[in-house]
Amino acid sequence: MLKLAGFTDERKLRAVPPVVAALLVVAFALQLFWHGLQPAPAARAEALPPAPDITGLRAASFGEPVASAQMLLLYLQAFDNQPGISIPFKDLDYDRVATWLDAALHLDPHSGYALMMASQLYGQVPDTVKQRAMCDFVHARFIEAPDQRWRWLAHCAIMAKHRLRDQPLALRYAADITRYAGRASGWARQMQIFILEDMGETASAKVLLGGLLATGEVTDPSELNFLTERLQALESAGKPSPASKSRQ
Repeated sequence: MLKLAGFTDERKLRAVPPVVAALLVVAFALQLFWHGLQPAPAARAEALPPAPDITGLRAASFGEPVASAQMLLLYLQAFDNQPGISIPFKDLDYDRVATWLDAALHLDPHSGYALMMASQLYGQVPDTVKQRAMCDFVHARFIEAPDQRWRWLAHCAIMAKHRLRDQPLALRYAADITRYAGRASGWARQMQIFILEDMGETASAKVLLGGLLATGEVTDPSELNFLTERLQALESAGKPSPASKSRQ
């Protein structure tokens, strides 16, 4: 068999002196023992960085702002799953979360995905301060385009009523839907009426309901019938019973 110059045959394991082999075994065992003494690596949540500047994002999108917006939201949505750790949404910096959502919304103002994430993903954490922060974000963005974004504010109104137990806040959101979102569905425009009823403001609910019927905004026959019956029920509830009249 030919041998190349400068190369020698590998030595067999049996040719290694016993002392050297023993030292290798001891060294390997010590290494395993040392690693066994070390504490398990603790995964730490990397801080969510600030959202990139919107001007730079527009320049970097190369005429594809919708795709850039989707990439931003995918990055944000996947941020809770980092190597070795799953970060609860409530542990994120919500001021920075809002900047990422806002940047995506500026790139693609016609998409409701960022507002859906705010109201139904980040807004569902068991932290009332952060729930309110997301609702405030949705409300601010709703004012910019009410007819396109009323659905997400309606969700926040429901959350304010049932989860935050904040009737005035729920009423504020519902009132703004009625006031600004002329194209909102009937159920969303009626929310204000039912919240007023729950708050004991029956007289205000009747005035609002009567005004809604009088303006002619309601054209759907089933919705018109429902609201008419509701108004009649409110008026009947406010009238004294015959028995009470006889006692007067």
